[in-house]
Amino acid sequence: MRFSVDAHAIGRHLTGNEVYVKNLLHGFAALDNGSQFIAYISEPGAAREIPERFDCRYVAPNPFLRLGYDLTSRLRKDRPDLIHVQYTAPLGCPVPVVVSVHDISFVDHPEFFPLPRVAQLRVTVERTVRRAARVLTPSEFSRREILRTYQVDPEKVKAIPNAVSSEYRPRSREQARALVRERFGISAPFLLTVGDLQPRKNQAGLIRAFEELVSAYPELPHHLVIVGKEGWKGAGVRRRAQRSRAAERIHLTGFVSDEDLKWFYAACEIFVFPSFYEGFGLPILEAMASGRAVACSNATAVPEVADACAILFDPASTREMTLAMRDLLIDAELRSRIERLGVQRAASYSWKNTAKRTLEVYYEIAARTSAAKPVTVKSVPVS
Repeated sequence: MRFSVDAHAIGRHLTGNEVYVKNLLHGFAALDNGSQFIAYISEPGAAREIPERFDCRYVAPNPFLRLGYDLTSRLRKDRPDLIHVQYTAPLGCPVPVVVSVHDISFVDHPEFFPLPRVAQLRVTVERTVRRAARVLTPSEFSRREILRTYQVDPEKVKAIPNAVSSEYRPRSREQARALVRERFGISAPFLLTVGDLQPRKNQAGLIRAFEELVSAYPELPHHLVIVGKEGWKGAGVRRRAQRSRAAERIHLTGFVSDEDLKWFYAACEIFVFPSFYEGFGLPILEAMASGRAVACSNATAVPEVADACAILFDPASTREMTLAMRDLLIDAELRSRIERLGVQRAASYSWKNTAKRTLEVYYEIAARTSAAKPVTVKSVPVS
């Protein structure tokens, strides 16, 4: 069988979308030696991130050219059994489509996006969902929202959780702090949050809560580190940090590489995730796998991912967020227990299992339109 994947996100700092497709491709390589895989990429250096035996085809980074012409032209030449895309399929797609829709926040909360982006996503995602042979999504929360919004056959929408890379694991906090100090000049103990700077991620709310924390507990030496590239209205987060009465304790790093990110997780005292809306919430698992206690919002898919292994708070409540951070910082026994639970929770998610379940969908769809003999996925132990 021949499977194609739109991997244009690789190398373009598209955070969650890039992590998802990169880990899926490596999972496929570990599981399936019999099928041919074609990855459509847009960055010259992206080929280095693709498994060696996979074929790479370049398509335009411009979404209008990529979706309006390039991908369709490539698919007509390559003739795969299907294409797997994220959110939006190419126009005039000549092969079956598997689409991953990680969330539909653009429907539920359009205020978190520029109006043109909302209009575009509403049209293209609905068209893709209705045309797709199968819709994949990472949480039961997102599955329910997709079914509620698009009213498609429930059998068509499948929840397959994301996972966490083995690169994220417990490391020496002292060693990690030394590296962060050397590379980024941050020497104080710190609280960490990770996510693009944008209203949906609620960094402004976290800054307010951090101000309350250090005001009420001046003996705490901690700083706040916000890792993430500037997104829509991200400049407002920077201004809020600069105007903060705790400004000298707040650090905005911008985008950091995966290599640096793992050291930030390892170096932090606790991880805080105040997002208003998530279809999954991968940074929660990354922090847990790194052995760090997590405080996170109780909204949308976040509790589904965190389960009972984190301290939950209302992301709209400054007081709840402040108390959650205080409890983890002051109560060493609680922090240690949450760290242990988090490591166990993260270990229950596996990219190999995610890739295996995704391949099973590929084979099912391809079997409908191909005379090729179905390939059996190698058995993968699921922890």
